[in-house]
Amino acid sequence: MVRVNGNPCLECGACCAFYRVSFYWGEVDVEDAGVPIELTGKLSPHRSFMLGTNTPNPRCIALMGIIGKKVFCSVHSRRPSVCRDFLPSWQEGESQQACDKARAQFNLPPLQSSHWYPHNPTNLPRAA
Repeated sequence: MVRVNGNPCLECGACCAFYRVSFYWGEVDVEDAGVPIELTGKLSPHRSFMLGTNTPNPRCIALMGIIGKKVFCSVHSRRPSVCRDFLPSWQEGESQQACDKARAQFNLPPLQSSHWYPHNPTNLPRAA
């Protein structure tokens, strides 16, 4: 299967529908560069969360599409740091338990190095 930009996350979205997305309130709508305030809620005096993720069956309000098929983040360029810092399995050469756990919830197999490097015969990142 050929992936868009070689990124299996654009077929997944499980992390966006499994974890609460909470972050420092200062990331919210800072001069139109931060997370849009209308997509957030207040968790505590210093923490905000993405709407839809603070429930027993979370799904981020910014997640568009069908999990496991084709997804995207409607605020990708303005997403909070917790989303930017989330590591999918094998993107950087190692399995990531948080990614594997979220994918398992949706009956998706864990990502493998071949998902990121399908044209590399050893399925490992190439040296720069």
